[in-house]
Amino acid sequence: MSASAGPTPPPAFSPTGTFVPGEPWSSGVRRGADGALSVAGVDVRELAVGQGTPAYVLDEADLRERARAYRRAFEAAFAEVGAGVDVYYAGKAFLSVAVARWVHAEGLRVDTATGGELAVALRAGVPGEHIGLHGNNKSDAEIARALEAGVGRIIVDSLVEVERVAAASRARGGAPAPVMIRVTTGVHAGGHEYISTAHEDQKFGLSLATAPGAEAEDSPAMTALLAVLAHPELELLGIHSHIGSQILDPSGFEVAARKVLELRAALAERTGHLVPEVDLGGGYGIAYLPGEAALDPDRIAKDVAASVAASSADLGTPLPRFSIEPGRAIVGPAGLTLYTVGTVKPVRVAGSAGEDESTIVRTYVSVDGGMSDNIRPALYGAGYHAELANRLSDAEPVLARVVGKHCESGDVVVHDVLLPGDVRAGDLLAVAATGAYGRSMASNYNHVPRPPVVAVTDGATRVLVRRETEDDLLALDLG
Repeated sequence: MSASAGPTPPPAFSPTGTFVPGEPWSSGVRRGADGALSVAGVDVRELAVGQGTPAYVLDEADLRERARAYRRAFEAAFAEVGAGVDVYYAGKAFLSVAVARWVHAEGLRVDTATGGELAVALRAGVPGEHIGLHGNNKSDAEIARALEAGVGRIIVDSLVEVERVAAASRARGGAPAPVMIRVTTGVHAGGHEYISTAHEDQKFGLSLATAPGAEAEDSPAMTALLAVLAHPELELLGIHSHIGSQILDPSGFEVAARKVLELRAALAERTGHLVPEVDLGGGYGIAYLPGEAALDPDRIAKDVAASVAASSADLGTPLPRFSIEPGRAIVGPAGLTLYTVGTVKPVRVAGSAGEDESTIVRTYVSVDGGMSDNIRPALYGAGYHAELANRLSDAEPVLARVVGKHCESGDVVVHDVLLPGDVRAGDLLAVAATGAYGRSMASNYNHVPRPPVVAVTDGATRVLVRRETEDDLLALDLG
């Protein structure tokens, strides 16, 4: 297992007026001589006029390059150890018909978590065999739709689901349904507890551990694997593991992979069936603030490839075909959210011990969106970075909190950032790295219509997902 020093702790907030291209912004973001930001050659002021605000802005070239980088890095690293690998784009981060087409054109497959995501991937023309279906509580209709579409894998998440997929496959007839068993390895990785998915006390997967005092019994994971092998309607394609999200230390992937390969070897020793595939999940971390460093795909690919090769050699089993599922790492940095400033309000706040409270002022900068277009700061305490996007300013910076328009005190977009002291109504603010989980987790809280997703490339714009309107909201209300 390789050593890792971990990410460099970011500053509590970032100074303004020092914009540097690169993380956490997409590769196409620049600041012009007049102070305005542009994305892929498109001035954000033009975007605001043409598309309104708030708006999600997606840098197509940047997204495609990140998809290529992960595919190339993992294909090269795993080829060196004699293994094949498939890269699945985790659609839950953000999925639209265009994005599904882009990533598939770059050689990625598409991982879906619901029937809705499956419908989008199919509408995009992604072949069924290049789609996977996840979900801890799939409906019978979702399972049937996946089988009808000929998906390449259904990731089974519980013992009862083994029986439900087998029944659906039997009813349909034809070839056995290809399934993987999702296991929980006990490796706890990632950021907030809510996005760490491999510890025992949570809803996903089947544990590798046996109950205390029941060492002679099979683990839930082994029980599920044996159950699949007992069903002629099912094809046991492999074992799946996903340990968390926003992971910045690769050692967790290596420990989890070892546990999955040990389970694979134990199943083979017991039954003679050596599953052909192992999925190592996703969760690769990105930079959200200046000073943070994203996981490097070349580094993580080489580290994990070397680790699985060593583990397989120790176990005396040939390497399986592997797959991974990056989502945030591909779409997150490719996106930003553009807002218009409204109310600006200085608020006195308590200082640290011994300080005069009246000397500390936080400037609350309200924008025309908020928790309905980015719930992550309210849900996870997630940190983001904002910049004044429409002009230059030589005003002294002030400690600011960017907040939304919703009827919640926790409606925070950026908790702490330095913005020019003359920030005012009508200014544009850009918030970096919102491509993942912004639009996909958006809501209509307070009956606010959801923003559009606008793609930019080579100086041109294209609306991928149109802005919702009040008519859209009212159309669902039948009175």
